[in-house]
Amino acid sequence: MKRRAALAAAAVVLALAAGLWWWLARPGASSSAAVAPVRIVTPERRTVASSVLATGVVRLRVGAEVRVGSQVSGIVQELNVTVGSHIDRGAVIARIDSRSLDARLAQARAQVAVIGQDVARARIELARVQRLEAQKLVAQSEVEDRTLALAEAQARFEKAGRDAAVVETDLGYTVIRAPISGTVASVTTQKGETVAASFATPTFVTIIGDDALQLVAMVDETDIGGVAAGNPVRFSVEAFPADEFRGRVERIAPKGTIISGVVNYEVMIGIDGQAERLKPDMTANVTIETAQREALVVPNAAILRDDGTRYVHVEVAGKPERRDVTVGAREGGFTEVRRGLTADDRVRVGDGERP
Repeated sequence: MKRRAALAAAAVVLALAAGLWWWLARPGASSSAAVAPVRIVTPERRTVASSVLATGVVRLRVGAEVRVGSQVSGIVQELNVTVGSHIDRGAVIARIDSRSLDARLAQARAQVAVIGQDVARARIELARVQRLEAQKLVAQSEVEDRTLALAEAQARFEKAGRDAAVVETDLGYTVIRAPISGTVASVTTQKGETVAASFATPTFVTIIGDDALQLVAMVDETDIGGVAAGNPVRFSVEAFPADEFRGRVERIAPKGTIISGVVNYEVMIGIDGQAERLKPDMTANVTIETAQREALVVPNAAILRDDGTRYVHVEVAGKPERRDVTVGAREGGFTEVRRGLTADDRVRVGDGERP
């Protein structure tokens, strides 16, 4: 009895296995499970941008880096900046000990006062001899001598005044101010050091001005014809691949540069907005939008590929029909179709893998 029961159980198991095999192997079982939902769309007419792709480098503008130095010698009494700090135009960078110049200025002003007295005395002497000469009491030569003496005193007075102005100007140089607003890139002098400006102007700090960066893109000669000043630009850098920066073409170099046997032209691009995170010498992937045009677009998933050929499935009389197409720009989940479709076609989406 036990043997018959075991045989019966084995027969039931075999029957169930055979039934399962038949269910899975029946025609269309696997294909129906794998078929993705298909939807029908019509090509849309949208405005798309023609673009030129290039590589570029973030650089400093010409004149954006300013070296600030001292025109007078002395001890650095005060230093108010550090590397990386931001400074506004006109802010005090450093002060030079001005005591010696203060003394020289006081001496020069005293000299001006002394010579001023000489001028007043010469003027009085001239007036006196002019009165005597009118009474025929002195010779004409005496009047001439007094006139020359007054002119000499006035010349010395003017020279003394100019000497005082020079010292006063030098005194103003003891306060070193930022000529531009920017970021301090380097500091080469420290508080307490003695600077000598007799033969060369010592550099205190180097400042990189605000908005000092620009993007220089190398554009192939085959694409440069469509690039013009004012074209919008989008670019990204390796340091921040997820971020997109924007700018505009400012100018194009008139002379080409040969790189690996290919002629390229430097395109200078101004960077819009805040670009504090960008640093000089960063490499950028650049897209220059050269023009805008109306075009037919379809979802990216509608474009299929077969050995390098792009095609779509068009719904004709309820059945899919292959249609080879020529594609263009891809942006925002849509692909431009330049040739092969009309605005009235019904395109199937979901018939195959995306290219």
